[in-house]
Amino acid sequence: MSPVARKQVDVSRLKADLAAANVELLSAHCATDRVRLKYSVQDIVTFGDRHSLQQAIASAEALHRFLSQIQAHLKRQEDEHS
Repeated sequence: MSPVARKQVDVSRLKADLAAANVELLSAHCATDRVRLKYSVQDIVTFGDRHSLQQAIASAEALHRFLSQIQAHLKRQEDEHS
């Protein structure tokens, strides 16, 4: 049994946390688009702070893994109900 199943989930808190995360993700997406539209990849690689770029890449990869897990669970749930 998963740790979440063993404890009571505060659904309203979960929904509020997801809404807040969604706003923060939208903000990050907009900031990334501003950089992407203003600078070339070559300029970013040449002049950007390497450590900051590596941290941003690591964060994006971790986020992708997490959201991919959620997507897979949603797909399984949809498949079970169809």
